Amino acid sequence: MIIVSLWLTSIILLAAGLSAGFVSSIAGLASLISYPVLLLLGLPPVSANVTNTAALIFTGAGSSISSLRELSHVRKTKWKVTFYALIGGVLGSVLLAFAPATTFERVVPFLVLGAGLLMIWSQFRKTPPQKKVNPHQLRTTILKNIAIFLVGVYIGYFGASAGMILLAILIVTLNNTFGEINAIKNFAAFMTNILSLVIYAFTTKVYWWMVLPLGIGMFVGGYLGPVLVRHVPVKPLRIIISFAAFGLAGYLFYTAYF
Repeated sequence: MIIVSLWLTSIILLAAGLSAGFVSSIAGLASLISYPVLLLLGLPPVSANVTNTAALIFTGAGSSISSLRELSHVRKTKWKVTFYALIGGVLGSVLLAFAPATTFERVVPFLVLGAGLLMIWSQFRKTPPQKKVNPHQLRTTILKNIAIFLVGVYIGYFGASAGMILLAILIVTLNNTFGEINAIKNFAAFMTNILSLVIYAFTTKVYWWMVLPLGIGMFVGGYLGPVLVRHVPVKPLRIIISFAAFGLAGYLFYTAYF
């Protein structure tokens, strides 16, 4: 009976990981699927959070391998974004050891809603001319880096839907293609999750046996996501992601306040 239960749990985790990895590599919405599944399987919220983060590393690996073409075009930007996210991730991971993850739960719905609104706004804003000197460029860069740092803190501390928030920030602040921006998002989240997990391993309980089936599914799903992005129209995809964010914000608001 125990063996049957173990196999059934592993199949559920594999299926959840496949779906979560695919959605995460496109829109950063993995936790809409994987985090609730871990909770339903009986994990405490903090352990579900860190176990989910461990599995998300597989998504990052799959999506980064699949996005090598896009990442080769944005090497400098990729490392800049990752640097600020990593610094924030260290702080967030340390905070998690001293404060409950529920601290962020009441704020997350509004962050996700804001990410969806940013995504919609990016569809209607006028794209600034390329290479034109902007007198406010330094201020914009500083604000962007602060925002990426704060997302890094959030990834290390709680992480649910952090990819969606980071994607929205990068879409609004970078002039790269959606495929390149999505690849940068995936890579930065991948590296930050690795660093966070190293800290988690010494401070909180990770259910490693659940990480394996969940992670295998996430790797496959994470690899397939960037492939889809190359072959679908960008604007409809962004709009779909935006409305998915609104739905997720409503769900998270309900779970946090009711």
